[in-house]
Amino acid sequence: MDAEHDAGAAEAPPPEHEPERPEIPAPEPPDARLTPSEAVAAMTIRVPTRGNRKLRRLIDHVNADPELKAWWHVANVNAVVRLAINDHSWVHVQIVTNIALKLCRLLVKHGVQPSLVEDYALEPHDAEVVVVLAALLHDVGMSIHRRDHEDWSLFLAEPKMRELLEELYDEPDRTVVVSEALQAITSHRADGEPLTLEAGLIRVADALDMAKGRSRIPFERGRVSMHSLSAAAIEDVTIRDGEERPILIEIRMNNSSGIFQVDELLKAKLRGSGLEPYVEVVAHIDTETEQRLVPVYRLEI
Repeated sequence: MDAEHDAGAAEAPPPEHEPERPEIPAPEPPDARLTPSEAVAAMTIRVPTRGNRKLRRLIDHVNADPELKAWWHVANVNAVVRLAINDHSWVHVQIVTNIALKLCRLLVKHGVQPSLVEDYALEPHDAEVVVVLAALLHDVGMSIHRRDHEDWSLFLAEPKMRELLEELYDEPDRTVVVSEALQAITSHRADGEPLTLEAGLIRVADALDMAKGRSRIPFERGRVSMHSLSAAAIEDVTIRDGEERPILIEIRMNNSSGIFQVDELLKAKLRGSGLEPYVEVVAHIDTETEQRLVPVYRLEI
């Protein structure tokens, strides 16, 4: 029995204007040296909770946790300052969290049940907690090292998850939620093998943070490679109800080099995620010259 029972069911619906994906500030450039206290003071995670009281309380606990925020800060120092790769800050964490939650809700809307519901007879709200918890902690291992960071994330995340969930779930439900979130974290690696829908959502959501803002720093510092060039070509990513499949992901590019992000990187994360039957991906190249070459690219999964 969970600590809150069915408290979420009685809560009034959220306001209509609650955003699906809040406005997210750009990450600090690597030359903006902040003290740890200054860095974490700017961090506030926002997600649309939509009447899910457990999720709302989880986010409250996360926003009051300086240790977790410090991990996000150190992770980005390692990524951007020391390795000159793309953003791994709290901004990336918030984007991935919102994408994963939106994907989850679209699937439930179209009748696709999360694994937590199918396998444990828990509620979709509990699956949202698993998805958000895994997304928030999926890269904390970057605070230790880039290599095998998924394993370091597991090492840090397990006790932190139990701490964050202590007031939300009783045993044995708490251990189920923690285990499922940890499985989602380890499955987001390149050769990961998601065993649940929720794990597949984290894997794909991580890959969908591909808009050019994430690669801005290495690109502006002269790190011109296929990875940085193709990422700079991605203008935005839109996720909505599909017509042929439950989810349509539209990727708008300013240059056809962005196809590398879609065909090489996103495809690798989609394959084996368990989401293949539910997702359609379409990339559009806006620039007129590029349109003559490749006006629309459909990803074959």
